Amino acid sequence: MGQIEIHYWAAAKAAAGVAQDVLEVAEAVTLSEVVRRAVDLHQDTRLADVLQVCSALVDDRPVKRLDPETVLVEPGQSVEFLPPFAGG
Repeated sequence: MGQIEIHYWAAAKAAAGVAQDVLEVAEAVTLSEVVRRAVDLHQDTRLADVLQVCSALVDDRPVKRLDPETVLVEPGQSVEFLPPFAGG
């Protein structure tokens, strides 16, 4: 069994009500599965809507433009969700 750390920033953090979550996983899971499980942890919040517009990083590697069904997240890796930011 391993863990995947999820970090939420800005509006994602506000929607989740926490800065991070930890998912227990037995093997690699897709980014889509990470999103589904994160939303399940925070039902009755805006998190699902916020994550749809977030950029995603897996171990600091941008993956937003890739199909989330094909992005594998391994135990021990982290996923960060960054909403769009205004300004520069």
